[in-house]
Amino acid sequence: MKKLNWKAFDLVRTQEDIYKKEYKGLSFSEEEWIKVLLKHPKLMKRPLVETQLKAIWAVPAEEIETFL
Repeated sequence: MKKLNWKAFDLVRTQEDIYKKEYKGLSFSEEEWIKVLLKHPKLMKRPLVETQLKAIWAVPAEEIETFL
């Protein structure tokens, strides 16, 4: 998250059914959202691509070539 410069909620895929059924409209702290993502990894946006210094959410996939 630090390399992306994002908060935990920024990583959440809000279109997933589990988000809509269990978490939509709820307010959590950073730590709580991290726990949600650890409990439900399917909720995490992907693909995430990382180097030693930086990370990106590679959407569209062509972003990977530009990034690397």
